[in-house]
Amino acid sequence: MQILWPAIVLGALGLLFGLVLAFASKKFKVEKDDRVDLVREALPGANCGGCGYAGCDALAEAIVKGEAAINKCPVGCEAAAEKIAKIMGIATSCDLPKVATVRCQGVEGDVKKRYEYQGVKDCQSAADVHGGPLECRFACLGFGNCERACPFGAIAVKNGIAVVDTAKCTGCGVCVAACPRGVIELVPRNAPVVVACRNTDPGKVVRQICQRGCIACKICEKNSPDGGIVVDGNLAKVDYAKIGSDCSKCIEACPAKVLVNRSESR
Repeated sequence: MQILWPAIVLGALGLLFGLVLAFASKKFKVEKDDRVDLVREALPGANCGGCGYAGCDALAEAIVKGEAAINKCPVGCEAAAEKIAKIMGIATSCDLPKVATVRCQGVEGDVKKRYEYQGVKDCQSAADVHGGPLECRFACLGFGNCERACPFGAIAVKNGIAVVDTAKCTGCGVCVAACPRGVIELVPRNAPVVVACRNTDPGKVVRQICQRGCIACKICEKNSPDGGIVVDGNLAKVDYAKIGSDCSKCIEACPAKVLVNRSESR
């Protein structure tokens, strides 16, 4: 009996706990929408974070809950949005595909240096040392933060400046977030022209520090009859909603060669 009673008590307690756990599992069960798995399968699985969520799983849950648009994934875009639209039973739409563009042409030797940087090969670290080693405070520092961040191997540093492989670029925007200088921008993949400069200093200053910087001469503005290019704040800017499909005249007219064909940009 000394052995039997403890065994009976333990068995009873085990049965009681089991019943409690069974009741709790049913009482507090979180129902999962089957559409979450279907939406997750429709996403490309890049887990790049370009959508603003932690990964494809988080985005799928947000879409099903109605917290994110079905075209939120910049990688899958139209293809993924169409599949998700069928799953969710709603109409589909997708913004124009975008691609990363480096708005700087300051390759090694074209931008004057203030000093030789010998620190950690990191753009943020270099920028923290007296504003960086280059005279141009808007220039690409070329230490590869964007290259290391890109999940698709679509960007690399060559000759002191970041270069985008548009064939590999998905427009996820990870490189944009990784650049401490804001040199990289997402532009429509079908854009006929980009302004490969961000310097808003007066033209006289730009001429002294960079061989390929916008000098705000407004020649591009005069050669843009559709009003797609204007000079504002000492810098040419493109309105992609207005710009025509052919901007060869604007590109040829730019004396600083700052306006470049998107397909030929970095």
